[in-house]
Amino acid sequence: MTTSPAADPIAPPLEGLLGPLLPAVLARHGDLLALKDAKSGRYVHVNPAMALALRRPEADIVGHTDGELFEADLAAMLRLADQKAIQQGEPVLSEHRLEIGGQRHDFSVLRLAFAPEPGGARLLASVWSDQTPQRLRDTQLRLALAQIEQQQRANEQLRKELSDQGPRDPASGLYTRAHFDDQLRREVDLSTREQREFAAVFIEIDPPSERVLALGAEAEARVLEALGRLLRSGTRAMDASCRIDGRRFAVLLSGVGLATAHSRMEGLRRQCATQIVVQDGQELGFTVSMGVASFPHTARSQDDLLAACDAALAEAQRRGGNVVTLASIRFET
Repeated sequence: MTTSPAADPIAPPLEGLLGPLLPAVLARHGDLLALKDAKSGRYVHVNPAMALALRRPEADIVGHTDGELFEADLAAMLRLADQKAIQQGEPVLSEHRLEIGGQRHDFSVLRLAFAPEPGGARLLASVWSDQTPQRLRDTQLRLALAQIEQQQRANEQLRKELSDQGPRDPASGLYTRAHFDDQLRREVDLSTREQREFAAVFIEIDPPSERVLALGAEAEARVLEALGRLLRSGTRAMDASCRIDGRRFAVLLSGVGLATAHSRMEGLRRQCATQIVVQDGQELGFTVSMGVASFPHTARSQDDLLAACDAALAEAQRRGGNVVTLASIRFET
């Protein structure tokens, strides 16, 4: 003797379990759920996540249309997507961008039109999945991979440069102070003979946060390595970059005026502020302060040039760091 489906003792418990299953799954993943009347387009139900996203109580959403809740352009776009799902009668996937709390969010929206009861009014269900966090992670991953490739190229370039006679600082891969001073003397002599301007820059890594300090010397070494890599990739073969001591660096920009030097160092400052440096799974953010001077506009001797760089750097640090400051231009009668 067979048992009809209606008399199956397992069916009622399953029905009771499946009833709250969809809302529970949506709540766990943070997805938004909305039900509309397919004919009028008025909302008949939204879950708490949808109400929170729209910054309205559920009672202020139910009974209203998109045209009453959103701007005209967005409402028209949503209505067009709704009509497409209603006409096709099968799940339709689309993407929409909404501004929530002053920030733009990209949603993947799955729509399905159905009739809860045979011959009854049709409803349109839509499930909104926020793709913004995943896309942000994807962007960060692409940036990290690009920086890894950049680091690999820089390491290869460094290996080639190690064949030079100039001594290198092992922590940053840059020239030492002695080599920089030698290059500076040559540039001063050349500029004096040919009346050609050049620029010098003092750079100092801004004080780290307590979180980075807690990671110890290895974290500082990662930051030194990252800045050295940026300086090597951001300067020309005719320039000279060195680590003076501790957290201070210097750059010699051959044949470059004050304005151009400021522009190039501002670009480097932004690179430092956005550079991804990781230690023990934690991202180490770092910023730098810079003081830029030029020869002969801000100084007429090597010592005066270095003093002008030092004064400009001190002014950048006085302003709170993460800034590029120019030395004062000398005016002579």
